Amino acid sequence: MAKRNVYISNMPLEEALNKYKEALSNPLKHESVSVREALQKVTSHPVFAERSSPSDPCAAMDGIAVLSEKTQGANEKKPMQLVETVDFVYVNTGNLLPDGFDSVIMIEDVKPIGDGLVEIVEAAYAWQHVRQVGEDIIVGEMLLPSLHKIRPMDLGALISGGVQSLKVFESLKVGILPTGNEIVQEIEALTKGKIIDSNSSVIEGLLIEMGCIPKVYKPCQDDPHLLKEAVQKGLEDNHMLITIAGSSAGAKDFTVSTIEALGEVVVHGVAIKPGKPTILGKINEKSIVGLPGYPVSAFFAFEAFVKPLILSWQGQLDLMSSHEGILTQRVVSSLKHEELVRVTLGEVNQNWVVTPLNRGAGTTMSLVKADGVLTIPRLSEGIEKGQRVNIKLLKPLHTLSERLVVIGSHDLLLDIISDRMPMTSTHVGSLGGIMSLLKNECHMAPIHLIDEKTGVYNISSVERFFPNRKMALIKGVKRLQGLMVQKGNPHQVKGFEDLRRKEIAFINRQKGAGTRQLLDFELTKQGIACEEINGYQREAITHTAVAVAVSSGSADAGLGVYSAAKSMDLDFIEVGYEAYDFLIPHELLSDFRVMRFIEWIKSPYFERQMTEIGGYSLEGTGDIIEIGAAYD
Repeated sequence: MAKRNVYISNMPLEEALNKYKEALSNPLKHESVSVREALQKVTSHPVFAERSSPSDPCAAMDGIAVLSEKTQGANEKKPMQLVETVDFVYVNTGNLLPDGFDSVIMIEDVKPIGDGLVEIVEAAYAWQHVRQVGEDIIVGEMLLPSLHKIRPMDLGALISGGVQSLKVFESLKVGILPTGNEIVQEIEALTKGKIIDSNSSVIEGLLIEMGCIPKVYKPCQDDPHLLKEAVQKGLEDNHMLITIAGSSAGAKDFTVSTIEALGEVVVHGVAIKPGKPTILGKINEKSIVGLPGYPVSAFFAFEAFVKPLILSWQGQLDLMSSHEGILTQRVVSSLKHEELVRVTLGEVNQNWVVTPLNRGAGTTMSLVKADGVLTIPRLSEGIEKGQRVNIKLLKPLHTLSERLVVIGSHDLLLDIISDRMPMTSTHVGSLGGIMSLLKNECHMAPIHLIDEKTGVYNISSVERFFPNRKMALIKGVKRLQGLMVQKGNPHQVKGFEDLRRKEIAFINRQKGAGTRQLLDFELTKQGIACEEINGYQREAITHTAVAVAVSSGSADAGLGVYSAAKSMDLDFIEVGYEAYDFLIPHELLSDFRVMRFIEWIKSPYFERQMTEIGGYSLEGTGDIIEIGAAYD
């Protein structure tokens, strides 16, 4: 009589998995692949845009392209007539903005009156209904972080951003070896006493979903010599081998003895039901997992051991399907459609907050940045701020709870930090960040707000907005601000006084941005009225967006940081260094996400990155300044 197997242990699931992970090394190497071959692969390095999208200004509406200054004075009492080809040309959505024009009037607001003439009753303003260069993607922007599994929507962002190839982990090759005299793979062979091999297809599908390359072998007979040969062949062809059936204690269950003969059985028998007879082995430093033969047991054992093992090699975590959160903004919707709104999630003060992203149909990056999707049903006008909503998750929930939620002023250093720790950042300007802190919608607000009386940054603003709450200011960096102009400075801009010249087209930052506040401070100091500046009302939401506008020629000058000017190869007229710091409620100093952030910005890695970029000074970075009264 053949010797029966016995279980080595009845080990708890977590202990067994950890023990197995420790016994193995990651078999995946890095490789470079084309974008069109990258689906479901995992990035081994961060990926940055190599071009802006759009790369040229284009019409955002069907209508007519005009030069806005020629339309000034048009109103309902005094309509203005325009001549085709002289004063306007017809454009469709997506068309390049023709040379000599800077605005689009929607076709609904244009009245044809014959003979190439149209009539308008409202003046256009510069860049009205125009998609500007870099509105969706800006060259040099981080499109994907490292350890990111590439999804179909990511391919669109990569291609739009001019990326042709990227570095990824090679796909894991996994062999699937069903065992048993009774197992067949063809319906025609399914005679009395035979069992169809459904397990292999299920495991194959799960592996494909994980971006692996599975290979299903023909069933191996219950013969120790044949099984040994099949196992050796499977491991020779693949990074990993999964056997199905033959893992229990029956007289014909030879998987354990085969692994013992060729290598090591790390775990045999785990404390889960179904799935108890799972085998976790190692042969020639490669993983071999013996799954039970019953379909439900095989599935649960795969989910418990194979999936987390592979995900750990890929730097990934598992997904949950949906989660509830509190909506931070009112979302309005048409009654006609069921609308899918891309959102981000973050855990702040033990509440999950849900923030809608840009809803434009052309904003590819909103899909990349989305943590989940909020569905607004048809016949609903929308959802009010403060309501609890259910979100279909696109990313693992436990990675979202690990993330630091940052809302406030923009800087390139946020991308550098977010590639090294879980973090989400939304760029709304310094004052917008402070408002989000007041509403408990974020953990941290990057700010750089100058006191116009003293010239000191940030402290007085914190005291003004949080008079009864103890806050903490984490010292960040001193960054160099200045006027960005095109290479060679063709307009010979030397300072703010030159912005008075009508031929200089300026681009500003949005209201509430610290850079805009700095501009106003300098204009007041030099006696320059904002009305004197051509383009004061034109706004961009990031420093890099300002740099792209100057680089593309749609603006001649803009105020911003040196790092953004350098990234676009622009000339830079220095204004001075400012304090870019990080504001948090004092009680969050002990939060693990904040502590991890402080550790990173004090690290040699961060200092090297900032030095390499240029335009930054690190003086006391990571030090804490306590501000305000004790929190009640």
